Amino acid sequence: MAHQTIKEIEALLQTMEDANHPVIKELQKDQRKGVQQALKRWQKKQEKQAQLEVDFQIRNKYEQQLYDENITLIGGVDEVGRGPLAGPVVAACVILDPSQPILGLNDSKQLSAARRKQLVDTINERALAVTITQATPEEIDRLNIYQATKLAMERAVAELNHPVEHLLIDAMTIAVDIPQQSIIKGDTHSNSIAAASIIAKEYRDQLMTDFSQQYPAYDFDSNMGYGTSAHLAALRKVGICPIHRRSFEPIKSMVQQ
Repeated sequence: MAHQTIKEIEALLQTMEDANHPVIKELQKDQRKGVQQALKRWQKKQEKQAQLEVDFQIRNKYEQQLYDENITLIGGVDEVGRGPLAGPVVAACVILDPSQPILGLNDSKQLSAARRKQLVDTINERALAVTITQATPEEIDRLNIYQATKLAMERAVAELNHPVEHLLIDAMTIAVDIPQQSIIKGDTHSNSIAAASIIAKEYRDQLMTDFSQQYPAYDFDSNMGYGTSAHLAALRKVGICPIHRRSFEPIKSMVQQ
């Protein structure tokens, strides 16, 4: 392959997957520094891909147990936004397609914003169903955050326009007439729950970014409603706005003054 340029070899490597392919064996003998550098980059990419496949199988344990029982329509349910001082709690339900695995799913907090956006697009393209719902700040104040979270999750399941046989839920049980399993830290242990986590987080982050245009004093586009020092300083300076949770401190004490 000595007659091929480095650029041509790099293009060829993009089409290769098997480390035992004769072409790879031949390139390993090529003494050109550029070829060896291209080969190292290819090998690193293959190792990363292999690890993603291993991680997918590890996080597919609960799904695989159900597949083995001929249960394939599995809804992963998760929420984001329990802790912030402002904004809704958002829940999502995702039914993944077993025939179209999505590598790289994980707890949304463990992923970069760019990676989450990529995965949102992939989930929306490949999943059998995706729903996003919320419980408002008013509902959080009226019900408490735990009950409001359950309500948002129940709404996410209720809005499914696709049959579902079983639910995998992150650390909760909900009042729906569908077999379900609560999994502690489910967004790190289940691909379905991880997908729901990613969908919910991206939706809520965009929602809070939009709210920052309406209520610019609080920097919602950077803190997502959490009680950062800048957010708390804004509360002391300008008071609360309509999307603040009045049952959360220090807002609760401010309202009672």
